[in-house]
Amino acid sequence: MSATISAIENEVPPQAPPPLRRNWRFQTLWIGSTTSLTGMTAADVAYPLVILTLTGSPALAGLFGFLQASAMVLAGLPAGQVVDRCDRRRVLIAAESVRAATAGTVALLFAVHQLSLPVLLAAAVLLGAAQPFGGAARMLLVRSVVAPEQLTAALTQDEVRGGIAELVGPSLGGLLYGLGRALPFLYSAVSFAVSTVCAIVVRPDTPPNAPATGGRTDGRTDADGQDGQDGQDGQDDGGIFAGIRTLWADPALRAVMVLVAFLNAAGAPLTLCSIYLLHRESAPSWSIGLALSGAAVGGLAGATLVGPLHRRFRPGWLLLGVVGSEVPLVAVLGLVRGPWLVSVVLFCAMLGIPTLSVLLDVLIFRQVPERQRGRTITSAMTVIALGVPLGTGSVGLLLQYLGGTGALLALAGMLACGAGWAAAQPRLRAARWPSA
Repeated sequence: MSATISAIENEVPPQAPPPLRRNWRFQTLWIGSTTSLTGMTAADVAYPLVILTLTGSPALAGLFGFLQASAMVLAGLPAGQVVDRCDRRRVLIAAESVRAATAGTVALLFAVHQLSLPVLLAAAVLLGAAQPFGGAARMLLVRSVVAPEQLTAALTQDEVRGGIAELVGPSLGGLLYGLGRALPFLYSAVSFAVSTVCAIVVRPDTPPNAPATGGRTDGRTDADGQDGQDGQDGQDDGGIFAGIRTLWADPALRAVMVLVAFLNAAGAPLTLCSIYLLHRESAPSWSIGLALSGAAVGGLAGATLVGPLHRRFRPGWLLLGVVGSEVPLVAVLGLVRGPWLVSVVLFCAMLGIPTLSVLLDVLIFRQVPERQRGRTITSAMTVIALGVPLGTGSVGLLLQYLGGTGALLALAGMLACGAGWAAAQPRLRAARWPSA
């Protein structure tokens, strides 16, 4: 008895994790991610401007976005399988290296006056295909270096990261494009290289995709947040479609993914539509980048709303409210003129997006076993991203034949149909936040 009492007295209570600002591995990943996204958004302004200059065709500018988004969607499910079975740090390093080499090649060919439309379209495929590998690997690496109780704060900081990149990237891209048309692509290549170095530096204490031990054997998550195991050997044989089956079996999650796919179909082309409208008005490239930064400011402001909105509303009603508010904003964007008004509309359109990003994480990504998490994340991203190539590809034709106003009104009508369908789903309206 005395030995037992002595052991209890000598037991060291678990220490609270250090604050995120002192978690150097998380902050290093954050810096790499912010730098990478800034370079990507800077180049995203330059790619359609270059294609419009080379060809004068908004349909071909839309084709670039369509190919990039299609490659991202097609690579989504294989990426999930890879990040569940391979070292996620190495996957991130490989993905960022591919993107750095691709952007660097575009910059070099532009500098020697050898850049052509086929090269740009090939770059779109490579950039799009690498994105789900890097995105899923980075998301799971963050989970391996952050304490579970700090995950929501880390994800909210990640939304701030996105806002910073969206704020700086388009303005910088427009400015660099005005100074020298190869400069946005060179900057993008350097930013991907910095992200690669950050991934090389960060080494989790344990393999980030090592199976958990001592947990449940039914593949579900324990009440204390620890993952269980599938099967006696801890291996999951669900295959490449395990994540899709997990998500599609839940009516509420199915409705969430379909509605967000509608939102992406309407939201992804807004950048191209804004660039087209302002290019037609002969706005200088720096003002186009500045106008697109309105979306970034909206994202930063929206990050402060994540906590209050999640506490006040159920997830289904919150999703419906955010998507419903986007319908008139998409329509209004087709009616305003000038960089400043475009910036204001984009600001308002982005206010609710950070809330939806964290909502997806809470509803989906935290509720699945570790061994299926990569496939579940990429499956959700794949289904959600289906709207991106559809919207981006079709909007090029809409701009070609209906003009900017007609194209945006058509997008608003499509989004309204999706919101109406989702509002009729009783399981979505009744959805509640998970208790753990």
